[in-house]
Amino acid sequence: MPERTQFRSRLSHLECALTGERFEHDHPHRLNPANGKPLLARYDLAKAAETLTKSAMSGREPSMWRYREVMPVIDPANIVTLGEGFTPLLPAVRLGKHLGMGSLLIKDEGVNPTGSFKARGLSAAVSKALELGKMKLTMPSAGNAAGAMSAYAAVAGMEAHVFMPRDAPQANQIECVAYGAELNLVDGFITDAGRISAEAAEKHGLFDVSTLKEPYRVEGKKTMGYEIVEQLGFEVPDVVIYPTGGGTGIIGIWKALAEMQQLDWIGPERPRMICVQAEGCAPLVNAYKNGEEFAEPVANPTTLAAGMRVPAAVGDFLVVRAVRESGGTALTVTDDQMVESVRDMARFEGIFPAPEGGATLAALEKLLDSGEVNPDDRVVLLNTGSALKYLDVLGPALGL
Repeated sequence: MPERTQFRSRLSHLECALTGERFEHDHPHRLNPANGKPLLARYDLAKAAETLTKSAMSGREPSMWRYREVMPVIDPANIVTLGEGFTPLLPAVRLGKHLGMGSLLIKDEGVNPTGSFKARGLSAAVSKALELGKMKLTMPSAGNAAGAMSAYAAVAGMEAHVFMPRDAPQANQIECVAYGAELNLVDGFITDAGRISAEAAEKHGLFDVSTLKEPYRVEGKKTMGYEIVEQLGFEVPDVVIYPTGGGTGIIGIWKALAEMQQLDWIGPERPRMICVQAEGCAPLVNAYKNGEEFAEPVANPTTLAAGMRVPAAVGDFLVVRAVRESGGTALTVTDDQMVESVRDMARFEGIFPAPEGGATLAALEKLLDSGEVNPDDRVVLLNTGSALKYLDVLGPALGL
């Protein structure tokens, strides 16, 4: 697109999320080798602010790459895109009236390429891998991330290896094969798939793009935060409710808010960040409630929401910090509550959400009942994907 040449990334370095140690960005780093913690991309925001202005946004392409100055790809020729991002932020008028709320909104990520918000993170990660010369990729995934990685690898002409729990949604397995990825089904959980993927990376020279084990997936996810603020006329909502597996979305949105303050898009105000997990897999909720920063892994995670069946999160401390610093909270919902909320979001608003999206509505109802969310609050629910990717598990749950 022609406007890509008019503004460019202001990526300056990588930084350990725990210690602040700096790393050069022109090498294919993954975790901090000293402590195994995530690295985050940092930018020259003063330089970025010269072109990344509120007034400049109206003429930019309607994708997440409109925020090029704070994205990690240096050469625009390396951007691998299917038009991801700039998804609608829809006023949920009928659902809000049903709940007695005056300002309820749904950020619908199900309209992204490959049907979920994972398109954002994998577009960024695959693009940066291409820029760094890494043409053979591997990753573990509960489903949607693998489909997204396979699609972007196909566009870029890269080799893709996927390690997925055997009980992952059938739609995700099929799309990986269709995109030309090598699909490996694993007996066990996402953590088992992660271990086997890491072994394959070491043995075959593959670049592992696991969640937060490389610095760039979070950069794609953070654009949800930029979009919410831009779509609200450069205002911050009162509450953001997010369905949490590995937690990259919360980490990304929180990072985006800090960047936007330095860009003079917003002031110090922040939404209350709400972390929602499944009752059968809630390591981050447990850590939050126990006053901890680092979460104990869940031994036998169970939930029909594949994206939330993550027993251990590399960025646990970053999620918990964001929730606490924002004055938010963390809570669980049951699978039955998710399914009922999938039905409610669909019948009131015409949005057919993934179970993870349903979890945000189920959480909102609990928070309204407890008084932790006020009916007058402006609340954003993140529907992270389309229910069409989950028909094999939602059909029986809906009695079909």
